[in-house]
Amino acid sequence: MKLEIKVHPGAKKEKLIEGEPLEVWLKEKPEGGKANLALVRILAKHFSVPKSSVAIIRGRASRRKLVEIRL
Repeated sequence: MKLEIKVHPGAKKEKLIEGEPLEVWLKEKPEGGKANLALVRILAKHFSVPKSSVAIIRGRASRRKLVEIRL
């Protein structure tokens, strides 16, 4: 499954709101890939899959991302 995601790094608390696009608020700052790692962790937990099943296909350096989740 492929999802369009809008990321909000540097938030006070983490949350996920389903919709088009899926919106995810992250505590981590977008430095050194920390926000991307946190996004993978949150999505894996939300969809109950291992972290290795979540891949960022497009937008590694952008707030808009295309993510593939292998169920």
